[in-house]
Amino acid sequence: MKAMAVRAANQPLVAEERPVPEPGRGEVRIRVHACGICHSDQFVTSGGWPGLKLPRVPGHEIAGVIDAVGEGVTRFRVGDRVGVGWHGGQDGTCRACLQGKFVHCEAGLITGITSDGGYAEMMIAPANAVAKIPDALGFAEAAPLLCAGVTTFNALRNAGARSGDRIAVHGLGGLGHLGVQYAAKMGFEVVAIARGADKEEFAKKLGASRYVDSERKDAVAALSEDGGIRVLLATAPNADAISRLVPALSIEGCLVVVAAAFEPMSIGAIDLIMRSRRIQGWSSGAAADSADALAFAARTGVRPIIERFPLADAQAALDRMMSGKARFRAVLEVAA
Repeated sequence: MKAMAVRAANQPLVAEERPVPEPGRGEVRIRVHACGICHSDQFVTSGGWPGLKLPRVPGHEIAGVIDAVGEGVTRFRVGDRVGVGWHGGQDGTCRACLQGKFVHCEAGLITGITSDGGYAEMMIAPANAVAKIPDALGFAEAAPLLCAGVTTFNALRNAGARSGDRIAVHGLGGLGHLGVQYAAKMGFEVVAIARGADKEEFAKKLGASRYVDSERKDAVAALSEDGGIRVLLATAPNADAISRLVPALSIEGCLVVVAAAFEPMSIGAIDLIMRSRRIQGWSSGAAADSADALAFAARTGVRPIIERFPLADAQAALDRMMSGKARFRAVLEVAA
């Protein structure tokens, strides 16, 4: 099978011909049809993930078809349309798993980091990391929903807001354009925040009822009207910009951070204490969460905006994504 591998840190992907892997007990083999490219893939290409072992095939937004099942697998059959995201399975025995927090499994199973991912024609995954893909979703459009999609969907439904509440989505990129869609379809009143007047029409097409151009308006003043916003979903990795929006949160409002800014955020304690506000981070979800995000998207019409590339052009696609030229999501189309 063909695969694109990281053999050395900060070096181009290498095209390899590899043996077809065999699934072990509790595992499935997936014939990859599409794999999204995520900014988190740079943890592999840079060699920066703690304990990362190279060579490694990146990719954790995988959509395809079950090609073979290992011993003990009963939930899936050959031919099932399935996907795998960042969460690469759980051991089921650690403290996090016993509390039902599978995405925080202490074994640290991460697709494309602790095991080979989807920049390949075939990949192996634990069956407990796999979610079924509804027939209404094509493989290329399903792939980004297995990371960017489930992250925003799951963060929103766990942030404490109710249908009808006013929430804001900061950023209209790969995460944000999905966050606005999910939020609108969930019944929230959505305010989109980004830079530039040219994004207003786009934001409203996604489902935002209001757009705030942070270059031309005082975003905090605009968001603070009528008591502020219940949830601020931070999808743009800019620590300073995120921090400055906290005073716009309502009483008991929640800042949910899903985009990893590398610099620390600076937030005043009084801004939190006097309005009983809170800050929460959110990391993707387990297989059941991915299944929910996919099913919800299929029913309501949530779709990612994607650029498509063949597997052989994985390096070009990766470069485009990391440079910011691919504004939304880049997807490798691996199989027809």
